[in-house]
Amino acid sequence: MSSHSSPFQRSDAPAAEAAPSSAEELNRKQAVIALLKTLKEPTLGNDLVSLGMVRNLRVVGDYVYLRLYVGCHQLDLQEQVQEILSQLPWCKKAYAELCTIPGVRTTLAVSSGKGGVGKSTTAVNLAAALARTGAKVGLLDADIYGPNVPQMLGLGQASVQVIDTPKGQRFVPLEAHGIKLMSVGLLAAPDHPLAWRGPVMHKIITQFIHEVDWGELDYLLIDLPPGTGDAQITIVQESPICGVVMVTTPQQVAISDVRRSVHMFRQVGVPVLGLVENMSYLLCGHCGEPTPIFGSGGGAQIATELSVPLWGQVPIDPRICDQGDAGVPLPMKLPDAPLSQIFGQIALGLNGTFGVAVGEPVAVG
Repeated sequence: MSSHSSPFQRSDAPAAEAAPSSAEELNRKQAVIALLKTLKEPTLGNDLVSLGMVRNLRVVGDYVYLRLYVGCHQLDLQEQVQEILSQLPWCKKAYAELCTIPGVRTTLAVSSGKGGVGKSTTAVNLAAALARTGAKVGLLDADIYGPNVPQMLGLGQASVQVIDTPKGQRFVPLEAHGIKLMSVGLLAAPDHPLAWRGPVMHKIITQFIHEVDWGELDYLLIDLPPGTGDAQITIVQESPICGVVMVTTPQQVAISDVRRSVHMFRQVGVPVLGLVENMSYLLCGHCGEPTPIFGSGGGAQIATELSVPLWGQVPIDPRICDQGDAGVPLPMKLPDAPLSQIFGQIALGLNGTFGVAVGEPVAVG
């Protein structure tokens, strides 16, 4: 479908112009997928196809082409994929194109079905919790509609440096609280609307993924724009995202949008790793009893329905706003707060899942 055609078509509308695949081509593609499913990623213990690492698979005659989305510690998978596909009797050549971000071990997206559920706040606090464990963390603020992560990390309108490298010019990320940051908002003048059309937006997002000198990172978190539009699809297609963290609130309106987002990621082959229910309840300042002011049970409901683990139910804490305005994430300032402890547990779970051996914990400032 061209970029100018409508996604809404009558049921009797003509089919797409692309020629249908032959039965032989489909059979060969299935044979390729079956072989790739025998290759396990040793840390995660699952096959490459289920992990969403294999995308853009094409079989043309006796040739196989695919993209292999990996972290910097998984580069040897390219040789393994090409070697196992060469066993197919009809395959003259198999080529696996590596798609990776130099120096980055694990790339995770933080997404939400709708705006206003605390997605960016979740991304910042998760990054802070990971940094507190001693992990090397980067945060890419790709929310082109509301890039406010720099303010939450106390960076404001700091300028971005560009350096020359053997691979061309690269942006140098800023750093605060042990977190490296690159944000769309750093490229715009203060109070200027980011009214970018599709081609410009696509180019900027692509540059941010491929032209930032992150150095060595255990995690790169990408704060996606809300929803399921062109920007989200571009980021997923251009980056080696190995999983998505979905953020929601308890009410049904947010839950229905999460459902759409989860299905979108599954259609493009990116696993949804877990669900964070934000604003789950308010802890009374006097008695400590939780009050679910936005309803309750929505996160657990969608987690059960879509078979997505519910990682945490994050309380409303007025201090999260104070610390966001002050530019110091709550886990850095008050690590014993209930919210900080929840994100701390998620961070420890991620370290265990992805086999990240952390260094010295970051001191609380």
